[in-house]
This record gives sequence, structure tokens and C-alpha cells, in this order.
Amino acid sequence: MSDAAFVHLRVHSEFSLADSIIKVDELVARSAAAGMPAVALTDRGNLFGLIKFYQACQKHGIKPLIGADFRLRDDLDNADTESRIALLAMNQDGYRNLIELVSQANLDPRQRALLSRAALEERPDGLIVLSGAHQGDVGQALLREDTERATALLKRWQATFGDRYYLELMRTGRQGEEPYLAHVVRLAAAHDVPVVATNDVVFAEADDFEAHETRVCIHDGRVLNDPRRSRNYSEQQYLRSPEEMKVQFPGLDVALINAVEIAKRCNVSLELGTYYLPNYPVPEGMTFEAYLEERARSGLAEKLSKPSPSGKVIEAGIYHERLETELGIINQMGFAGYFLIVAEFIGWSKAHKIPVGPGRGSGVGSLVAYCLGITGVDPLAYDLLFERLLNPERVSMPDFDVDFCMEKRDQVIEHVADKYGHDAVSQIVTFGTMAAKAVVRDVARVQGKPYGLADKLSKLIPFEVGMTLDKAVKESADLRQFIEENEEVGEIMEMAFKLEGIVRNVGKHAGGVVISPSKLTDFVP
Repeated sequence: MSDAAFVHLRVHSEFSLADSIIKVDELVARSAAAGMPAVALTDRGNLFGLIKFYQACQKHGIKPLIGADFRLRDDLDNADTESRIALLAMNQDGYRNLIELVSQANLDPRQRALLSRAALEERPDGLIVLSGAHQGDVGQALLREDTERATALLKRWQATFGDRYYLELMRTGRQGEEPYLAHVVRLAAAHDVPVVATNDVVFAEADDFEAHETRVCIHDGRVLNDPRRSRNYSEQQYLRSPEEMKVQFPGLDVALINAVEIAKRCNVSLELGTYYLPNYPVPEGMTFEAYLEERARSGLAEKLSKPSPSGKVIEAGIYHERLETELGIINQMGFAGYFLIVAEFIGWSKAHKIPVGPGRGSGVGSLVAYCLGITGVDPLAYDLLFERLLNPERVSMPDFDVDFCMEKRDQVIEHVADKYGHDAVSQIVTFGTMAAKAVVRDVARVQGKPYGLADKLSKLIPFEVGMTLDKAVKESADLRQFIEENEEVGEIMEMAFKLEGIVRNVGKHAGGVVISPSKLTDFVP
């Protein structure tokens, strides 16, 4: 990395929602193709794209720099002001602190990604701070020509972060950048604070600016030519090459060099593919494995003491043999705790008269699951294979599809949170994307096209799960003809192709719940 010319340190992806249209894979591939040895992902107050980003960097052989962009609430001089900063994790301590800070910043859904300075100063270890340029607290003070406040803020940052605080320089043609640059270089020299160049990247190429503005308007409910809408972005916020960045900052080579130096300072590795199961409470002196065996054998004895619901007669010895085989595989693969946890909340639900389904998917192939009451189907009676659930040759988490009564499922989640700790249990996120039929309507509205035109276009796209614009055009002769004969439709489709598949919104998954051995933020935000 020593001879690298530049590394992008402030980049948003589609996971910053309306703020960016870059897909993670595209970001990494383009950075690698431009000869950059590393790239940062600093989405707005979240780490949604982190795993995808980390894996893409590994695939392309470049270094992933892990960070996030925040709105910062300040309390200096008892003034409640707001500014922007970006944080980059230098090491594992920094990564853990970043997880905690991202989590804290999102606890109030009305104030998404708003971080208090007090919270940040409690967890400074292992973090590098990018000042936010003209949008940061020091930058805002300089634009007001309040050098005294800018200096006071700078000293406070230095007191907490030392040489891990960088004054950020941007030159993207937005209001405030040039007057800020005129002041900040002098301030940095006077107080021996390093400067670093960034580009506040939100799209991949300069030609993507209109697509980006269209995405912003879709989110804001505006049309592109509305003179009243705020224009917060410029055509220059693309993934510039190192050569282009050098042209932007003549005489400030140190700001480009420092971007590379920051990349060298950041060394975080993620451990992927390791399972961390919650600690199911077993009787004193027993292991998970021994307790699972005891419960499963007891359950089998109870099942064998009654006639089989299927009416099929199978020798008891076959059941015992199958049970011992399954127990051996479950314990060998380390999933005893998982079976016990699932059995517990299903048992609790039945005891509290909350209807639970008999099971579906690969889980019904397990005799252990049947004996524990997880499923209600005898797998031997229907020749169901346990290997569909667990196979020692292909290590992956077992997956029980459990159906709860829709009206009372929240009670089950609450019980799990009470049992394992509210800071260790959470429902998971889900991402909605800009799908084919909807994206043409959105684009048409933003472009100011007639509603009837958009409605007809959308209805010509086949209603089918997984339908894409490309597939629709290939399959529908009427759609192709409509596009060819109408210039306005062609304009809609050209833009819709660029935005299709981009993350549109974030929601709460209807059924996915995660439980961790300790507080969730020890593992994930």
C-alpha cells in the first residue's frame, strides 16, 4: 500500500437508502479496478452492508475499511447543535465500539443515526474520526468565522482522540466547501492537526447523477424539476480515480497521502461462519449434550407408550437406533443447545395455549425434534430423512420453520427476551428493494409523466415473483411495442433500469429472531 496514490474513506452504499445508489459489489469492484488497495464503507448510521462489503473485498483482494457516518449532537457551551462526522475502526476494540455507537445512535427511531458527543467520548478507543469537512462542527464554526469556537472544538477532539482526529477536506462543488478550505488549512497548520481528502461518494460515475437525484426524489416525494426541492448533492460526488483526486487538491498532496496512511492504520478482521449459541440453562452438573440425550430418550419412551398417530407399526428398536444416530450427529456438530432452546419456547407456547404448527421443511425429518415436541410429525412413519436438516459433511445451522398463532406470536418473542435477556434478543432486519412494477411508477412520477402512462406501463409488466424489467421486456411483445412507440416510456425505462433492485426501505422481519449468548452488541449492531 506504500505506493498507493489514494483511498476513498467516505463512501455510502445503497444501504444509506435515499442517500446513495452504489451497490456494494459495484463499489468494491470499481475500487479494485482503479488500483486502490483499500476502500471504506461508511453508510449513514448503520452497518447493514458490512458482511457483503467484507466478503466482496476479500474476493477482489483489497482491504476493507469499516466505518459509519453519523449526525453528531453536540453539547459544547450548553448549545444543542448538530453536525456530521465519520468514524473508522482501526482494530477490534474500535470495531466493538463502532457496533455500540451505531446501536445507540439508532435506539430512537425518530432520531435515526443521531449520536451524542457524550456517548462517543465514552468509547473513543480504536476509532479514527473524520471531521465532516464543512458539515462538521469545526467546519460550521469556521464558516461562521468563529475561529475561537472552532479552536475550542478542535482541542476537545484532540484531547479525546489525539492523532486519530483528521480535519476532512472535500471539493465536490457544494456550497460552503471553498470558504471552509480557505480557513481549515491554516487552522490545521496552526495546531498541527492532520488533514485528509475525501469525496463524500454517493454514486459510481459522473453520469449517474441524474439517477441519484431521481432516487432522492422518490424518497422525498418530489419531482425532479421542482424548484422548491433542496439540492444537497453535486455531480462530483462519484467514485473519483486517484488521478482525479490529485487534480482536485493541487498543492495538498499530504491530504491524499493521509488517506492512504489512514487505510494502513485500520486493520479489522471479521470472524465469519462461527456459531455463537445462547447458553440454555441445564441442570447443575449436566452438559447440553447429556441433557439433550436425557430429554430425547424420555420423549421417545413417551411416544412409544402410545399408538402411533399415523397408524403405522414400526419396531421400537428402529426408533431407538435412529434416535441414537441423530443424537450422535447433533452433539458432534455442537447443536445440542439449539435443539433445547427451540424445544423450550415451543413447549412454553403450548403450555400457554398459543397454537403452534406441527412443523414443516427439513425439521420434520428429525426424530429428536419429534421426541422433544418441536415437531408433531413422526419422521419414520413417513420415511423422512434427518440428513435434510443436519449433515456432518456439510456444516450449517439446523433450521426449524416454526409457525405460531399470528395474534400471539409477540408473546412468544417476549418470553424469549425475558428468558435470555432483552439485550440479547432481537427481531432481525429486512430490506425492501425497488422491484420492476413499482420502480417504473416511481420513476414516472418523479419525471412528471402522466399517471395514466405510468399505470399502463406498470400493468404491462407481468405479475410474477422475481420478475425483472429485463425479463419483462423479453417476455412481453406488448411491452416492447409500447416502449418503442412512445418516447416518454423510453425515458422512464432507461432510468428504471438504473434503479431497479436498489434497496428502497428497511423494515422488521416478520419471523426472524436472533438470540445471542451475551448482549447482542458483543456480536452485531
